[in-house]
Amino acid sequence: MQNSQPWVEKYRPRKVKDVAHQDEVVRVLTNTLETADCPHMLFYGPPGTGKTTTALAISHQLFGPELYKTRVLELNASDDRGINVVRTKIKDFASVAVSTGHHPGPYPCPPFKIIILDEADSMTEDAQNALRRTMETYSKVTRFIFICNYISRIIEPLASRCAKFRFKSLPDDILSTRVLHVCNEENLHLDTKSLSTLGSISQGDLRRAITYLQSAARLYGSSISSENLISVSGIIPQVVVETLFNVCKVGNFDDADAEVSNIIAEGYPVSQMFSQLFELIVGSDDISDEQKAKICKRMAEADKCLIDGANEYLQLMDVASFTMRVLSNMSQQMCF
Repeated sequence: MQNSQPWVEKYRPRKVKDVAHQDEVVRVLTNTLETADCPHMLFYGPPGTGKTTTALAISHQLFGPELYKTRVLELNASDDRGINVVRTKIKDFASVAVSTGHHPGPYPCPPFKIIILDEADSMTEDAQNALRRTMETYSKVTRFIFICNYISRIIEPLASRCAKFRFKSLPDDILSTRVLHVCNEENLHLDTKSLSTLGSISQGDLRRAITYLQSAARLYGSSISSENLISVSGIIPQVVVETLFNVCKVGNFDDADAEVSNIIAEGYPVSQMFSQLFELIVGSDDISDEQKAKICKRMAEADKCLIDGANEYLQLMDVASFTMRVLSNMSQQMCF
C-alpha cells in the first residue's frame, strides 16, 4: 500500500517551517503559531508553491491529529460550494462553539475552528458574498483560510477581511534540491540534463515536478532520462513547434494546413501548442516586436475561444494563417 501512495502526499511538508522558499510567509506564520491567534487568511500565488500544504500544516500544528477532525473543515473545488452550501454546511460548522478548556498535549488548541476553502477563486460571486456575513458573525469561534491562484477573482469585501500571503514560484535551485531529495529517498538516478528538463517543464510547480518524476519512475524504472520526462509530461516535442513556426514563416497555406492537421491527428493539445509557440515567438530574434505583439494577441484570443469550447483545428489554423500574414507583412486590411 505504501508503494502506491502519491509522492506528492508522501513528501508533503508536515510543519510550516519546512515549506520551501516562502521565507516571509513562514516567518510570519511561525510567530502566529506561537501566539495561537490566527486572523482570517488568504493564500495566493502560482500552483504547486505550498499554499495548501501551509494551510494543512498550520491546522495540524494548532490542533494535533485528534482535534483536527472536529476543528477543521476543508473544502476544495471538487466539493459543491455554491451559495446553498455556504448557507448550510459552512454556516452550520462555523456557528458551533468550541470548548475553551485546557487540552493536554503539545498542541496550542486555540478556542476556534478553521475552515479551509481551497481554490476559492472558483467559487461563484454569490457564494463569496454569502460568506461575508458568516465571517463577521462567527469570527470569535471560526477562522477562514482562503487559497487561490488569482487574487483578482476574490471579491474585495472578502479579501479586505483577510491577512494576505503571497506565495512565490519556486526557482530552479530550490526545486532541484527538493527533487533530488525525493530521488535519494526513492533510489532514482537523475542526471543534470534530466534535472534541468524537469525544472523547465514544471515551471516552478513542485507538485507537478514530483508527479512527473513518479510517473516516469513507474514507466521507465530507476534511471530516468530527459526524453522520459518529456513523454510523461504532455509537453509537445520542440521540433513539432519549430516546424509549425517555420512553415508559417515560409507563407505556404497548404503546408501550414498539412502541419496543423498533423498536430491535431497526433492528439497534441492545442492550448499547450499555444503556450510553447508563444515562448518560441517571444524568444525569436528575427521578427519585430510589433509582429510578436500582434501574433501573441491573436493567440490569446484563440486560447480564450478554446476555453469556451471552440474547435481546436480551426483555432490553430486561425493562429497559423494570421502568423503567416503578419510575418509576410501583408496589408492589415486582410487581418480581421
